[in-house]
Amino acid sequence: MFDQVFGLPAHALIVHAAVIFVPLLVALSIAYAVLPRVRHKLDWALVATAVVALGAAFAAKESGEALEQRLFQGRPSPAIDVHSGFADVLVPVTAVLTVLSLLMVWLTRARRAPEGGGARAVTLVVSAASVILAVVVGYYVLRTGHTGATAVWGG
Repeated sequence: MFDQVFGLPAHALIVHAAVIFVPLLVALSIAYAVLPRVRHKLDWALVATAVVALGAAFAAKESGEALEQRLFQGRPSPAIDVHSGFADVLVPVTAVLTVLSLLMVWLTRARRAPEGGGARAVTLVVSAASVILAVVVGYYVLRTGHTGATAVWGG
């Protein structure tokens, strides 16, 4: 399923979705957490981007594994091993950021109604965790992309 699209390696096509949507998730998560005045404009964009980014990261990883198997038959180069190692971390941290982003939107939208005493504290903790995790995801998406490009193009 993740091997080829129209005779081309699927990874070369799918990876572009991850390159766009994962950094967009990082940016929207941080903006949503630190700019409360614009949250009402970003909430559905963050929800949609979170879901698409996770799907794109997962599909990129799976298609990369299919490409690795096709090209290296289980014996990848050291550069591909490094790239794959970063992707192995990127997908789960993107999944956690997706959950935190969805939770952050749900909590802040729920706050429009009368709130309990601890609702604001929970929202602040989730927002802070989202920002921290967004930075981690940003690091891993950059390292994964850079090591992949280096593995293909050298340098």
